[in-house]
Amino acid sequence: MSSPDNESDYEDDAFDFSGNDDDEDLDEETLFWQLLLLINPGDEETALHQFGRFRELREGADDDGEAIDTLQEVIDWTSGYRVEEGDTQSFIDSIAQLAARWNLQVDWGVEDPTDDEFLQSVDVPELMSTAHDRLREHGYTVWNRDTRDDTFAGWITLRRDDETMQAVAAALGIDIRPGSDAF
Repeated sequence: MSSPDNESDYEDDAFDFSGNDDDEDLDEETLFWQLLLLINPGDEETALHQFGRFRELREGADDDGEAIDTLQEVIDWTSGYRVEEGDTQSFIDSIAQLAARWNLQVDWGVEDPTDDEFLQSVDVPELMSTAHDRLREHGYTVWNRDTRDDTFAGWITLRRDDETMQAVAAALGIDIRPGSDAF
């Protein structure tokens, strides 16, 4: 198979993740695989491991709980974050761990982001916005999803994948926003 001669060869190849195209009906499992690839940029091995774990947990589940909750369990502290509403320390720690995958550190605007006084003066949405802004400078986007409870959860993707991330999330029925606009 030969490569296309130029970018114009791709114009009509836009993929519809909503499953509305009769020829391209994507099932939920395929969409979750795409999501894992997006939140593990350049690390297909981790995505594959997480996908296997996701499938295993979904098959072994007694009830048919939310698939996104199963995914969140699989990705926590490796490719995603989930913290309680007031747990600023855990948010900083989880974002630091996620950013370290790309040898990045978030500048929180203070010398010591673990200082109790600082942690008590901010909330998770403020920190999420800061992380979003700092990581955008390096080509990444912090996402947060509507958890419908008192937690904040999400992941980080490449900035260039923003539209694809929104399309995959919409197809899965996951309400997401950039970290600059927390739920």
